[in-house]
Amino acid sequence: MYLGLDIGTSGIKAVLCDAQQNIIAQADAPLSASRPKPLWSEQNPADWWAATCDTLAQLHQQQPEQMAQVKAIGLAGHMHGATLLDADGEVLRPAILWNDGRSAAECKELEALEPDLRKISGNIAFPGFTAPKLLWVAKNEPEIFAKLAKVLLPKDYIAYKLTGEYFSEMSDAAGTLWLDVGARAWSDKLLAATGLNQNHMPRLVEGSEPAGTLKPELAKQFGMANNVILAGGAGDNAGGAIGIGVIKAGQAFLSLGTSGVIFLCNDKYSPNPDAAVHAFCHAIPNVWHQMSVMLNAASCLTWVTKLTHAQSEGALIDEIAAAPIDDNSKLIFLPYLSGERTPHNDPNAMGVFFGLTPDTDRAAFGRAVLEGVAFCFADGLDSMLSAGAKIDHVSVIGGGSRSEFWGQILADTLELELTYNEGGEVGPAFGAARLARLALTNEDPADICTAPKVKTIVKPDAAKREYYQTRLARFRRLYTILKPEFAI
Repeated sequence: MYLGLDIGTSGIKAVLCDAQQNIIAQADAPLSASRPKPLWSEQNPADWWAATCDTLAQLHQQQPEQMAQVKAIGLAGHMHGATLLDADGEVLRPAILWNDGRSAAECKELEALEPDLRKISGNIAFPGFTAPKLLWVAKNEPEIFAKLAKVLLPKDYIAYKLTGEYFSEMSDAAGTLWLDVGARAWSDKLLAATGLNQNHMPRLVEGSEPAGTLKPELAKQFGMANNVILAGGAGDNAGGAIGIGVIKAGQAFLSLGTSGVIFLCNDKYSPNPDAAVHAFCHAIPNVWHQMSVMLNAASCLTWVTKLTHAQSEGALIDEIAAAPIDDNSKLIFLPYLSGERTPHNDPNAMGVFFGLTPDTDRAAFGRAVLEGVAFCFADGLDSMLSAGAKIDHVSVIGGGSRSEFWGQILADTLELELTYNEGGEVGPAFGAARLARLALTNEDPADICTAPKVKTIVKPDAAKREYYQTRLARFRRLYTILKPEFAI
């Protein structure tokens, strides 16, 4: 048995898998983020740990015999979060999350302090990344910075709580701006630019390598045997790629989670920071990937569901699907509720509904949100294609993958076939379980990280092309026109 944990922003997911890669049991526990000030987004690491323990307890209760057979654990998790610990391993402040936009000024400062930052890291300094957050802490909370002994990413904090050891792996570390992504090693130059050194960092392993051992007292608590190993793990997107079988050059997926991602696998380090495309390591050796990242995806559907008092997200999508399309509607939604990354790198961008009339109803609001997210994906796809990427087919993962109706809007907008696989909604957790297996068995990733069974393929409807291209053009004009207002 192998156990995979996905440390997500909105909750912890856990899956228990057998030797045939069947998911035997699942569990989850919700989380919420705090926004104490404009542009801020934080979580208490203690809440991650409590939710992790909750999911493990659920699995133990559901499947005690299977939990006793667990041999390895893998973790995936949301990237970039700055989890700051003192010399005793105690948390110094709430973790600053991936969708926190407070450090825009520090990004400019960081690129000035280290002119080779883009060359070494393969990325622009985005406010969501980890390194600029540490510059912000040093300037605004010097008493915290003075006590700093270790910087961990969210999943690596959970790994520390599980094992008592400090370690990270390449895919997650690549999103800090401290990693030499081509060399797959911490960069002394990039660390020095934020007043840090190698001692502040966890040791690095590959995601498919063994990295630690579960504490005996936790093994007893959750009904597992002693000597359960932990794999290095993965950032959430790399974990999703492992789960969906995207490990070879040219393979791609679209993730409809809290954030939105288009992920393309590469067999070499292929940076293109000027296009605001990320270049990161994959979670298996000698593989890299590119990503376009939007900060607001399925979270927008959650938001509009609450805003319009719909019964549930699924009920709202059903209501949208039942309503006729108004070909003359001017209603457009800019889904920048937490700023934006690719292609705009604009933490000040805001959500906007444009084109309201007396006839605008809940279904119209909902359709505008689904379309607005699709238009953001189109912007990200264009950034990747302009950087030389070749993509003609993608798989879909994440919570939003439950809706094929939304998938049709995406396929029509992107003009791409979208493949939906069984279990796509638990991609990162399943990928983490696969990494746990690889860490234990040292099998060839190509033999284990295969694509799950295809559930359906959504093809673009050529008759909808003019409708979506017209609306996409208006969407892009609106951002350009409103951009100066966002910064005021």
